[in-house]
Amino acid sequence: MVQNSGVRQIDLIRLITNRADREVTQSMKSRKGNITALCNSDAIWSPKLKSMAILEIEESIHRYFVKIDDVELDIHVVTDRLKGKYLRTDPDKTSRNNLDDLPDC
Repeated sequence: MVQNSGVRQIDLIRLITNRADREVTQSMKSRKGNITALCNSDAIWSPKLKSMAILEIEESIHRYFVKIDDVELDIHVVTDRLKGKYLRTDPDKTSRNNLDDLPDC
C-alpha cells in the first residue's frame, strides 16, 4: 500500500532538476497563431509544450527568456479570464522579442 508522504510531484521534479535559464529562439504556433511550444534548436529540452513551460515558470523550475541585442527578456505566464494562461514577454516598443514573431520551430 502506497502512503501519501505529503510530497507533491512538482516538489520531486524540483529536487531532481537543476534550475536552468533556457533561451527561446523559436516558437510553435497553432493555426490560429496561439503559442503551443517554446523551442531552441540547439537545446536538448526543445521543444517544450506550452503547458509544461507554464508549469516550470510558475513553479520556478526553469527560467525561459528571449535574447535580443544581448539583453535577456523573461517570458512570463499571464492569466486572462477568457483565454486562460498563456506565455508572453513584457510589452515594449519592439516586436522582435514577441513570441508570435519568432521563427517557427
